[in-house]
Amino acid sequence: MEYWLLLACAIVLEVAGTTSMKLSHGFDHLIPSILLFVFYAASFVAFTFALKKIEISVAYAIWAGVGTGLVALIGILYFRETINMIKIISILLIIVGVTGLNLSGTKL
Repeated sequence: MEYWLLLACAIVLEVAGTTSMKLSHGFDHLIPSILLFVFYAASFVAFTFALKKIEISVAYAIWAGVGTGLVALIGILYFRETINMIKIISILLIIVGVTGLNLSGTKL
């Protein structure tokens, strides 16, 4: 359970790093630019520890898939990005793919 919490922390930190990247406006804003590196570094540390017990294929798919879905949601809700059916279907396909990997019978 501890390793799944580390993976969840890695995802949240990665999403915070990506959001900071957007907020940095191409490194024009100092604080978000610094936070970008802090959040990504912390995400990689948490992810590395999560990999002690979670298979890399499953962990990376979850990390990337959930992170992508959350960043897309933040983009739509916070940054007012457009939303259309293709975007919704694509996000759902990511979720289905991650779920499929989890149900594939991998041993943790």
